[in-house]
Amino acid sequence: MILQALKEYYDRKAADPDSDIAPEGWEQKEIPFIIVLNSDGTLVGIEDTREGEGKGKRAKTFLVPQGVKKTSGIAANLLWDNAGYVFGIDNKGNNERSILQNKAFIDRLVNELGDIPVIQTLISFLQSITADRLLKESCWEEIFEKNPNVSFRMSNNTFLVCRHPDVVSKLSSLTSINQNDISGICLVTGENTEIKPLHTSIKGVYGAQTAGANIVSFNLDAFRSYGKVQGLNAPVGVEAEFAYTTAVNTLLGRDSKQRLLIGDATTVFWSEKKSLFESDFAFFFKEPDKDDPDAGTQKVRALFDSVNTGAYREDDGDMRFYILGLAPNAARIAIRFWQVGTIFEFAERIKEYFEDFTIIKPPNEPEYYSIWRVLVNIATQDKSENIPPNLAGDFMRSILNGTPYPATLLQAVIRRIRSDSEYRVKPIRAALIKAYLNRYNRFYPNKKQKEVSMELDPLQPSTGYQLGRLFAVLEKIQEEANPGINATIRERYYGAACATPVTVFTNLLRLKNHHLAKLENKGRVVNFERLLGEIMGKLQDFPAHLDLHEQGRFAIGYYHQRQAFFTTKDIN
Repeated sequence: MILQALKEYYDRKAADPDSDIAPEGWEQKEIPFIIVLNSDGTLVGIEDTREGEGKGKRAKTFLVPQGVKKTSGIAANLLWDNAGYVFGIDNKGNNERSILQNKAFIDRLVNELGDIPVIQTLISFLQSITADRLLKESCWEEIFEKNPNVSFRMSNNTFLVCRHPDVVSKLSSLTSINQNDISGICLVTGENTEIKPLHTSIKGVYGAQTAGANIVSFNLDAFRSYGKVQGLNAPVGVEAEFAYTTAVNTLLGRDSKQRLLIGDATTVFWSEKKSLFESDFAFFFKEPDKDDPDAGTQKVRALFDSVNTGAYREDDGDMRFYILGLAPNAARIAIRFWQVGTIFEFAERIKEYFEDFTIIKPPNEPEYYSIWRVLVNIATQDKSENIPPNLAGDFMRSILNGTPYPATLLQAVIRRIRSDSEYRVKPIRAALIKAYLNRYNRFYPNKKQKEVSMELDPLQPSTGYQLGRLFAVLEKIQEEANPGINATIRERYYGAACATPVTVFTNLLRLKNHHLAKLENKGRVVNFERLLGEIMGKLQDFPAHLDLHEQGRFAIGYYHQRQAFFTTKDIN
């Protein structure tokens, strides 16, 4: 199903005259340096295609013959490769291998395209060029050190040699001739066709090998069955293999707007046909770009409007939409999640996600929280590399399926709140707990539980919620009794108060009397005591233990009460 959907995406892009997706036998490749030649095979110069400054330099992308799968052996690409293959240069102390690489590069030109005049000129150049001549080029030192990809252009042409009409025509005929003797039923198309034994590497998956990794790969005896080797264990035809690998590499490209990183899962997405939802999808989940911080908010608002008015259902609502999460696994790529549905279904579920996370918050907080921001705020030290590997995929899956959020999400946020003594219950953490609890109760209704509201709810029956409110009031009294205090009861007692209330609240209430006595404004003392009485009236006793859900409600009660102090005049 995944490979079929990717092939269909390739077919869709290939049929679009405005698309730059590579045709069969070709690929889009960044080529930093172009060797420019005269018609007699002499060197005009070396052209630097890179643009930008410093580390932001980017090479231009060119359509070149599809590269071979690089292994520990020697295998040359056609009409482009790294400088080690093209010139036989050696900067690693292995001169013998460099000579063999250069020979392989030239031999392939001779054997496959040697009867074409422009290729004969190129071969003459490669066989006669000297190190002294190359040293005259200003960029040669960098080429020698970094071994980048290079290709060729004739000075009287604007296109690369590999796109010369004679070369393109010859390569087309070679594609039809160069067939292996392995045939079978393709599991993607169902046709009896030539089977690809080794699949093209997939590049661009976060954390995977820079040389690329594979979705379909069998390289050990233990992975084989019925005497089949390599790709014959999961037979995919040559055309289908090219289509699906080109499709996923295009989706993963550096300039692709159809990919995003969620935890350790590199996520790509596409629709059955071109759609607005396809171009907007990333904005719903990623952090806004620094140069356009409001773009994501605008997209989410538009999503709400479209779902509420039924626009998605009327326009592209029934169109199929695909979401594929990929994660590295040694030299292979693991499928973290695979979701298929209609655009309207996904739009409605994404809207539900944003609604779940609505909560009262300070004006400087983002209007909507991206998945990345949510996960970072529950990771150790607020670092993305510390996000638990499977959590991001499970979270994403629950959003797209409209199912309960994973329990590990609640566990992670409670653990993070208890360990973060300075900024315990941030707005985003409170929003996450609210979202988790309310969705859980929608799927597993409990008459004893009331939905957690956006803001302070004095009538909330949860013991944990009321204890959280009580803790916030006690902390507020301490702050007002000791202006400028460095550490409050939050730093020392929060963990015990939310997990084992009976062990600390008696002492905290006794401490409260000392703090109230220090307040000079007796009206405030009366208001504090009235608020304490209102909360205590909803508590029968202090529990010995609060379960995880009640610890979550404790955090929300604490957060709501703290926000109420800033937004109302109840206590003033």
